[in-house]
Amino acid sequence: MTEQEIKDMLIDSGALFEGHFQLTSGLHADRYIQCARVLQYPARAEKLGQAAAADWQNSDIDAVIGPALGGVVFSYVAAAALGVRSLFSERKEGEMQLRRGFEIQPGESILVVEDVVTTGGSVQEVLDLLQDYEVEVAGITAIVDRSGGRVDFPFPFHPLLELEIEAVEPEDCPQCDQGLEIYSPGSKSTPGQRS
Repeated sequence: MTEQEIKDMLIDSGALFEGHFQLTSGLHADRYIQCARVLQYPARAEKLGQAAAADWQNSDIDAVIGPALGGVVFSYVAAAALGVRSLFSERKEGEMQLRRGFEIQPGESILVVEDVVTTGGSVQEVLDLLQDYEVEVAGITAIVDRSGGRVDFPFPFHPLLELEIEAVEPEDCPQCDQGLEIYSPGSKSTPGQRS
């Protein structure tokens, strides 16, 4: 899939919003991506998984892992396309952990996935977790990299789509200056117009 095809799929699924958003970081943005909106369609999720797997077909990957919640479905479809196990990590008491009986063996080759990379924080938490298991990290992929090239992972990073979405401090926000209503993504009220 091309980047334009992926962007079109996000738009068609209602996963790309325009408006005024307060991000988890506290920063404000005029666009927001909710990949769950595209991953709710199994055929579209499967295509994204196949696109992600294409970059890693020549790697000897044993499992794919993504952080809950955003990386769970994407991990599954990427693992299905690669014919390997799908795992996910979860935060418990603020610490990323493997739970639910998931096991990773020393020496296994692991692909780390995420739906959207903004600061890379969740991916880094998964990488830190994997250090305890003495595995080989084959690389990292995401549906969307919206970091603007600011993330610097110590492993190959192959996102499906790079999308520049500027996030600013509230005092520098043009939408605040215009008095536009603000929404917190992930809440029940994430309106906005599709881009």
